[in-house]
Amino acid sequence: YVGVKAPMFSFGRLVGADPVLGVEMMSTGEVGCIGEGVYEALLLCLLSTGFRVPRRGVLLSLGPKVEKFSFADEAIIIRDHLHLPVFATAGTAEMLADIGVPCQTVGKSENDPESAVRVIEQGLVDLVINIPRTYDAQGRPDGYAIRRAAIDGGVPLITDPQLARTVIEMLHRTAGRPPELRAMTDYAAGSKARGPSGMPTAADGGERPSPYGTVASGGASR
Repeated sequence: YVGVKAPMFSFGRLVGADPVLGVEMMSTGEVGCIGEGVYEALLLCLLSTGFRVPRRGVLLSLGPKVEKFSFADEAIIIRDHLHLPVFATAGTAEMLADIGVPCQTVGKSENDPESAVRVIEQGLVDLVINIPRTYDAQGRPDGYAIRRAAIDGGVPLITDPQLARTVIEMLHRTAGRPPELRAMTDYAAGSKARGPSGMPTAADGGERPSPYGTVASGGASR
């Protein structure tokens, strides 16, 4: 089994704050969940933090060109497997056109006739993926109005490209259906005693793992 831990933030209580994470920001809570695999555990974890599986549409604003094209496979998953309408800002819409993913182009500014903010406020999307690219005149990462509208509207927001790709793959692999809930003891029942790293303990006849062993990091941190 796999365990995933996700932080929770209070941007909804911080009026006007830009919900972009910095290196010194701390979460106001954390959720840890266990699943049969990483995608099952991640889905449980995100649902526990208030994430909702998208059913109406996805808004994409993917930042730098390299991030746009690194999301190409996930955009195709949205088209072919999730079957969700896609709304995208101009640069992202051009990339989607190149790979054959239809979308409706929206503007970043609240003053645009077809504004991304208006799309959020009208409830046309229930997932926003916004990767900042540049800074506006006030020194904020671009897309502030989009991110703030998502938070104020209670729409799940992702601002990290790696997490965005993982979440789309998670929705594909799990079909957005959470697994049957199980007790913690179900995961340990019948298994041999194992240490924190998952390696056999001395009582299990195995050698104790070195505290300086290899560590792999990852998870839903943003």
